[in-house]
Amino acid sequence: MLGLDRKTRSDDTRADKKNSLVKVGVVALVAGLVGGGAGATGLTYFMNETETGSTLTSNSTPVKVSDTNVKGSSAATKAFNKTSAAVVSVINLQKQDDSISGYDTLFGQSSSSSSSSSSSSSLETASEGSGVIYKTSGKYAYIVTNNHVVEDSNALQVLLSDGTKLTAKLIGTDDISDLAVLRVKADKVTDVAEFANSNELKTGETVLAIGSPMGTEYATSVTQGIISATKREVESTDEDGNELGTATVIQTDAAINSGNSGGALINLAGQVVGINSMKLSSTSTSEATVEGMGFAIPSNTVVTIINQLETKGKVERPALGIKMLDLSEVSISDQSSVLDVPSSVTGGVVVMSVVKNTPAAKLGLEKYDVITKIDGKTITDTGDLRDALYAHKLGDTIKVTRYHNGKVQTSEVKLTTKTSDLNS
Repeated sequence: MLGLDRKTRSDDTRADKKNSLVKVGVVALVAGLVGGGAGATGLTYFMNETETGSTLTSNSTPVKVSDTNVKGSSAATKAFNKTSAAVVSVINLQKQDDSISGYDTLFGQSSSSSSSSSSSSSLETASEGSGVIYKTSGKYAYIVTNNHVVEDSNALQVLLSDGTKLTAKLIGTDDISDLAVLRVKADKVTDVAEFANSNELKTGETVLAIGSPMGTEYATSVTQGIISATKREVESTDEDGNELGTATVIQTDAAINSGNSGGALINLAGQVVGINSMKLSSTSTSEATVEGMGFAIPSNTVVTIINQLETKGKVERPALGIKMLDLSEVSISDQSSVLDVPSSVTGGVVVMSVVKNTPAAKLGLEKYDVITKIDGKTITDTGDLRDALYAHKLGDTIKVTRYHNGKVQTSEVKLTTKTSDLNS
């Protein structure tokens, strides 16, 4: 079974990575000693050969390096150079109880069991992720990252690509899209990224992922891959396992690791086409091996969300007020006999129920109606419907085309209901 959540995906690098780094350090030290031993042995061997009269040829031609035959910069290098300075590390600081010593923690004691200890606390790095500077306005620069990168933070810092560390202010977050906006002073910012139209992406197109895999130690790392799918529907959950619904994302085989969350997925023109958010990984009970399945939030979705987060600090999404199902999930026989849609209709969204006092109810939508267009644009599945709705704001009027009892109807309705109203 494959697991997809923000803990096992490309989520932030946790503070307990320090323990693993200590182990890595020990291994590195041992490896260094082994390597040093091999080097010393080799040196002794040649010295002994010289001392025992071995002849070294003095007129042998020394090996030299040649100039590279690669002239100029590759498209990938140019794209990286254009955008890399706009990609930052995001450091999530959280309060840690100073009353718990390392000795206490080792033996499982908590602050509640330490009656004589103080209750003071300090800020420590809880996790690290990535972010993208997308604009400057006045004396501030704005950064987009993932919501799960900044979640539960007591303070935030941003590390620029040149090593400058800045204090960041959280402007707004959105659980559903897993996006957040930060703000820093702009006087140290040198570059901002440009968003490209993600609807123009093509499967097989080359892309680069830039970010801080495993945290700030590997900041501004880049990996290359292709677009594996331009629109992939995945079930999204938060770090506590709560379902957040279906997300429409870009799939890529560019390597995305812990700490890459919030970083940039760019095209070869150096434009951001997505914000790296997650990866598919094997669960502990799965025998399947998963490689090269990373996901990014499309830039068009990102722009829609961050514009609202900047102004309101949250996202208000319009809703029709229906429970729905992809037409493709209904058998051909039921499409004909129950839904009464012609065989020429191959995509759409089936209305399964309607909530009272919502736009859907006012529109007269009924169970088994099939929505095929919004504002004249074809609706193939529930992802298309959500995208069409989320492109609007509350108060907008839209045109809905549907099959009702075998007949095509197009009607207008005003979007007056928020998704939060339906979830409350």
